[in-house]
Amino acid sequence: MRSVKYLLAAGAASLISSMAFAADMPIAPPPMYAPPPPADFGGWYLRGDIGMTNQSMKSLHSASIDAVNASFPGSLQDNGFGFDSSTLYRLGVGYQFNNWFRGDITAEYRGRSNLHGSQNVAANSAYGIANNQFFADNYSGSKSEWVAMANAYADLGTWWCVTPYVGAGVGAAYNRLSGFRDDGVISTAGVQSTSVTYAGDAGKWNLAWAVYAGLAYRVTPNVTLDLGYRYINLGGATTGASNSFDGVTVVNGSAFTIKDITSHDLMLGVRWELDSPPVYAPPPLIRKG
Repeated sequence: MRSVKYLLAAGAASLISSMAFAADMPIAPPPMYAPPPPADFGGWYLRGDIGMTNQSMKSLHSASIDAVNASFPGSLQDNGFGFDSSTLYRLGVGYQFNNWFRGDITAEYRGRSNLHGSQNVAANSAYGIANNQFFADNYSGSKSEWVAMANAYADLGTWWCVTPYVGAGVGAAYNRLSGFRDDGVISTAGVQSTSVTYAGDAGKWNLAWAVYAGLAYRVTPNVTLDLGYRYINLGGATTGASNSFDGVTVVNGSAFTIKDITSHDLMLGVRWELDSPPVYAPPPLIRKG
C-alpha cells in the first residue's frame, strides 16, 4: 500500500515540475500583419486623351466691318458663323494628392476645323439707303490651336469603381488662322461687281480657361478610364494682312479678327498611376471555441 502512495507522489511531483517548466518558457509573438493603409493616398500619373470639338465664335471684325457697325448700327447682319468639328489630342502629367483632389498639367493639339459664315447689308437698311448700295460677303478658312493648361479636379467619391468629378483649368492657347478668304458681291446704284480678298496666315497667344465634368472608371489599381466633358474658352484669333485678288493691300481692312472662340469638347482618356495605392492583406480569421 505504501508503494502505491510513493508512486502517486512521484507522478504528482513530475507533473508539477513539467507545468513549472512550461510556465518559464517564453511566449512566441503572434504573426506580424501589415497595418491597414491610410484612407487617403497620393501618387504621380500620366494621362492621354483623344476627343472631338464642337466650336463656336462670338463675332468677326475688321476695320471696314467695324466702320459699318459704328456708323450704321444693325445694318450689317451675321449669318451662320462657326466652325466644323475637329479632333483633339492631349497628353499630361499629374499628381493624385488624396482620394478627393488631384491636379495635372496638359498640352494638346486641336486639329484644323473649317470656318464658315457670311455677312450682308440689305438694300432697305440704313447703310443701303444712305449709300445706294447693298452687299454680301462669304468667309472661309481654317483654324487650329495648341493649348497648355494647368488643371485641378475634385473627385466626388467612388461607387462600383466609378468616380464622378468636376474641375477647372487655366492656361494659354495659340490660335492659328490659315487660308482665310472673303468672297463678296456688291451692288452699287444697280451695278453689280464681285470682290475676292485673301488674308495671310497668322497666329496669336491668348489666355484660355476651362471647366470640366466627367466619370472615371478604375480598371486596375494602375489604370483608370476617363470620359470627360469640357467647356473651354480659347480667346481670339487674327489673320495676317489682307490683299485683294490683284495683290493690292486692302486699305480699310488690313486684317480680320475673330473674338471669343469657345468649344464644347467630349474626351475619352486613360490615366496610368505610377504609384499604386498600398494593398492591405488582412490577417487570417481565427475562430475560438
